[in-house]
Amino acid sequence: MKMYRIFFVIVTFFLLTACMNGTETNGGQEGEDTGSEPVAEEPSETETEKADEVAEKEETEKEEAKKPDNPSDAAEEIVLAMEQKDMATIASYVHPSKGVRFTPYAHVNVDEDKVFTAEEVEGLMADETIYTWGVFDGKGNPIEMTFAEYFDRFVYDEDYVNAEEKAVDERLGQGNTLDNSADVYPEGTIVEYHFSGIDPQYEGMDWRSLRLVLEKEDGEWYLVGVIHDEWTI
Repeated sequence: MKMYRIFFVIVTFFLLTACMNGTETNGGQEGEDTGSEPVAEEPSETETEKADEVAEKEETEKEEAKKPDNPSDAAEEIVLAMEQKDMATIASYVHPSKGVRFTPYAHVNVDEDKVFTAEEVEGLMADETIYTWGVFDGKGNPIEMTFAEYFDRFVYDEDYVNAEEKAVDERLGQGNTLDNSADVYPEGTIVEYHFSGIDPQYEGMDWRSLRLVLEKEDGEWYLVGVIHDEWTI
């Protein structure tokens, strides 16, 4: 009887030991590889704030880059850029395939007037090349100037941002030179900035006009022509 108890205790001990080893082994395996996906860390408050700032900045830049949806407002931005000689902004409005044509007087000469691409326009103010832009009214001699010189004489020669009058598709400056802009730009909208006179002693014979020709493409308004006009012989 005594031997039987001793045998029972030994068997029980071995069974308990085996169960404990099995539990430890399973626990170790579960700890090493549970087969579950790793838990993604939540972004910190600082990272979230930075992401929001980047998104807000991108949205602001998109809004600023968006062009006006009507020719009058587009012309306003272009004229303001001309006042500031902001060639980058002017270039952003130049028609992507047609470029922009510069005309010194009312009559557009499609064979001789200078046409520049947007990329060229951006660097024109620093361009020292002497171009022939046409001929001077009443004299007949060629208009040979750098773009900067031409700009001061035949583009922004008056304070057109504060023009006396402004009109869309209506000619304000009336002179002797034939205005063929409607024929050259049949798809264009012409926004004119006009001064009826600069010096009272000339009684209106020194009037000035700046006409911006815009065309719509893919929902945006682009600059295709810059026409300067004034009293001519």
